[in-house]
Amino acid sequence: MTARHYGLTMIEGFVRSVEMCAPEEGEVRSGYPWSLPGVAALAGGVALDPRVTYLIGENGTGKSTVLEAVAIAAGMNPEGGSQHFSFSTRDSHSALSESIRLTRGARRPRTSFFLRAESLFTAATYLDEMRELPGPDPLAPYGGRSLHEQSHGESFLAVILNRFGPNGLYLLDEPEAALSTQNCLTLLRRIHDLVTEGSQFVIATHSPLVLAYPGALILSCGEEGLQPIAYEDAEPVRLTESFLQARERFLKELLEY
Repeated sequence: MTARHYGLTMIEGFVRSVEMCAPEEGEVRSGYPWSLPGVAALAGGVALDPRVTYLIGENGTGKSTVLEAVAIAAGMNPEGGSQHFSFSTRDSHSALSESIRLTRGARRPRTSFFLRAESLFTAATYLDEMRELPGPDPLAPYGGRSLHEQSHGESFLAVILNRFGPNGLYLLDEPEAALSTQNCLTLLRRIHDLVTEGSQFVIATHSPLVLAYPGALILSCGEEGLQPIAYEDAEPVRLTESFLQARERFLKELLEY
């Protein structure tokens, strides 16, 4: 199933939607993570864009929790990496992944990866340890160089530029935490290249730069759940734009000087 979108051939996504399963008999869903607005919104099902879907919202609204659950349900490691990563430093992920259902497209991804800024250091250690074992070099798909021998931003880019490939399913949790302003634009270009090669992205972000991919679905996570929103109306864009246009006024009100 294909369609035309922004001059590209849009292929059906690997994950078409995410939906909360009905509670099992006697199951109680209260407190974390069920009380998070983003999680509660899954009860009615949430459709994903076949190319790029963004999750935005204030801290604590559930966007990263939802992203993590989708990654686990799709077979990826909870702390980041692909389905082949098996490290675990702390069993801290929520039970949400066991209570959601992914509606998948007819295609299957050639590869997948869950990229978390907060746990890339641990993933890098895991790869270095795997390098000590017999067999192919596990760092070859990452540029052949230990991610620990690079800065945080460089290692992030090494994964994006080398490990990510065509026809992949990629989940990114706040990638701007590791990237410079310039490299946020590099990320956008890499997303575009991979989308044209049949890949699908789901990205949680606070960055108006990372958020700027044309025609993407932006879901704002708030008290009303997960609501589609235009780029111009997205809070990271509106607030950044307002600040840059009236920096002195903002600072006077903020710092009371």
